[in-house]
Amino acid sequence: MRTSPFPFGPIPGLEGRIVVVSGDDIDTDRIIPARYLKCVTFEGLAEGAFADDRLELEGSHPFDRPEHQGATILVVNRNFGCGSSREHAPQALMRWGIRAVVGESFAEIFFGNCLALGIPCLSGDHTTILALQQQALAEPAAGFQLDLVTAEISGQAPAGAPESAQRWSLELAAGPRQMLLSGQWNATGQLLSHDEELRRTAARLPYLDSFALA
Repeated sequence: MRTSPFPFGPIPGLEGRIVVVSGDDIDTDRIIPARYLKCVTFEGLAEGAFADDRLELEGSHPFDRPEHQGATILVVNRNFGCGSSREHAPQALMRWGIRAVVGESFAEIFFGNCLALGIPCLSGDHTTILALQQQALAEPAAGFQLDLVTAEISGQAPAGAPESAQRWSLELAAGPRQMLLSGQWNATGQLLSHDEELRRTAARLPYLDSFALA
């Protein structure tokens, strides 16, 4: 399971608590308002995640509620991340603490931006997602395990129920799943893993003669 705050290699799965943000068609303008796009780096984007919604709800937004602090799995509904293609949206979620998103469906560019950061986005049908959201809302302190190999998420049984864990089947396309499981999602890591080949190639390029490779 993943322990580093920022992933680098293969991601077979992760575990943590769930935070639910309900609603269809939540776009990237709501995930991170446009005024935060003026930042020079992504470092301070955590405070901008759902900033306008949080301001309007005056502390009752899921990202502000004390029981959800430290949650790592975001569960959403249909067409999450639609709208503009800003990379700041998954960056803001990641820096708030989100390490995976589970929902009914995702905008294609948002999905790709998450994949490039090592944030798995798994989908489930309407009934599955509602059941998972209801379970997480009923037991906000419950831990969940997300398995990318089987594309399943499991959680503790609710209070008073038999001790067997509940399990929900999800979907993750073969290509993104292979990238996450192998570490190929990390383009920079793949580049750095071929350091010797890069140096040999650079040494053969005449226009790099005046540059020393560190």
